[in-house]
Amino acid sequence: MRLLIIPFILALLAGCQSQNNEETFTFASSGEFRPFSFTDDQGALQGYDIDVGRELAKRMNKEAKPMKYKFPSIVEGVKNGRFDAAVASHTITDERKEHVAFTIPYYFSGPQIFTRNGEEYHAPEGIKTKDIAVSKGSTYATLAAKFTDKLSVYDSDITALEALNTGRHDLVITDAITGAMAIKRGLKVQGLEKLGESRQGIAVAKENTELLQLLNKELKSMQTDGTLKSIGVKYFGRDISVSTEIIKPGN
Repeated sequence: MRLLIIPFILALLAGCQSQNNEETFTFASSGEFRPFSFTDDQGALQGYDIDVGRELAKRMNKEAKPMKYKFPSIVEGVKNGRFDAAVASHTITDERKEHVAFTIPYYFSGPQIFTRNGEEYHAPEGIKTKDIAVSKGSTYATLAAKFTDKLSVYDSDITALEALNTGRHDLVITDAITGAMAIKRGLKVQGLEKLGESRQGIAVAKENTELLQLLNKELKSMQTDGTLKSIGVKYFGRDISVSTEIIKPGN
């Protein structure tokens, strides 16, 4: 009798675990990419990405469970099932699409060169010998490596910008919106050339096609009813869910 009961209990527990998973939307974010994701004074995750993730969970009738995770390891965590998704400002790239699937873009931005006030550089010739600070595992690190071999790597774009502010590096290449918000917070840096446009998407495991379709459906709804616009205005004073014209290097 005991041998029969044990499998029954295990099956019951497995069923409960599956049900809990279905009722929860677990999504990862770095918590180090203000104002997209950061921790407040109580240690809770906040920001544009977090608001988007919470709204998606609400529309899917799930409990939102944001998780702070180091950015370079997030894609692997999604791939291995540690999270349901990553709402973490991932630029959609072919390299990343080898490991995970992406939703439609939920915001648009682009890489930009930042330096200290009063200094001037132009890509590519003007930055070939310069020390460029970037965040580890970012597309900005890949881009900067095309310009120079003098790279300084940080855990986040914010710490890279703060190091630039104190004079430790010549330049930072990071997200244009993130740099602009850092300037508003008082960092003595300035934006120079924008190096293109990027599309940010939510990452999910390739095999989780049902979740991918559902997220795309809800993102389209959030675009149509103005929710994405409202979240953008809350953090940036404008809608970042639509494509904008980007100045090309040399223009």
